[in-house]
Amino acid sequence: MSVNFSYVDSALQHMEDGEPPPFWRHFHWGLFDEPDRADDSPERYFVAAEAMTDHVIAAAGVGAGRRVLDVGCGFGGTLDHIRSRHDGCRLVGLNIDERQVRWAGRLLDRGESPVSFVTADGCRLPVADGSLDHVLAVECIFHFPSRKAFFVEVARVLRPGGTLALSDFLMAPGALAQVAETMASSAAGVGEDSWYGHMAKPLTSSGYERLARRTGLEPLVDDDVNRRTLPTYAALRRLAAEDTSSDGVTSIDGIEALAITGDLAYHVLSFRKP
Repeated sequence: MSVNFSYVDSALQHMEDGEPPPFWRHFHWGLFDEPDRADDSPERYFVAAEAMTDHVIAAAGVGAGRRVLDVGCGFGGTLDHIRSRHDGCRLVGLNIDERQVRWAGRLLDRGESPVSFVTADGCRLPVADGSLDHVLAVECIFHFPSRKAFFVEVARVLRPGGTLALSDFLMAPGALAQVAETMASSAAGVGEDSWYGHMAKPLTSSGYERLARRTGLEPLVDDDVNRRTLPTYAALRRLAAEDTSSDGVTSIDGIEALAITGDLAYHVLSFRKP
């Protein structure tokens, strides 16, 4: 199966052209040490994206010898990051888009520690009960048809003491009307967006806590890193403009407007199976 998201198509075109820049290794927002410094260079963004990967992995508590599933794995950058830092891990990437899975296999087909990839639905994991130490979902859960179905599946496949770590855009309490209005007017609507594709209605922090408890998981970490992600928008706008994508720039502008006000804020969260 292929997904029709313009930002994915743009990334794949770069791959097909034989020039995969570091941006595609970490297919997500960056975590900046100096968010107030004006610098939209791709190089600074690439370093920040690597830092975000580190932050999510730390929230999960990944260590050597663990069994890790990365759902919505993109082109495998998060798993390669783990492989280079933690020995003896059994690593699997899962994505519903067979094109991303194919490219991930090509890019990571090296080294002494193999990484496996599978094309599958994140809400129907082809994984045995209680077989994993960690599940990751880096900046992808808003694409899923049901966060609840995903959490139910994660609770099933984690061993006792295992963890889920994810990053997502969370809504401030009472901000739904503002989020819907701004995103709709910027063509980054809750629903179908011409650049980022399907985006489910965001949750609040308390909504995530309720979801976790109802599906058998305990909240561990809820880290609002929104301010440290803000330079991402300028960097992505520059990259989208270089791709001559007006849809990309418009979508980025809409999400940035919400991020600046805090109505839609970037969080890193983790949960544990008791």
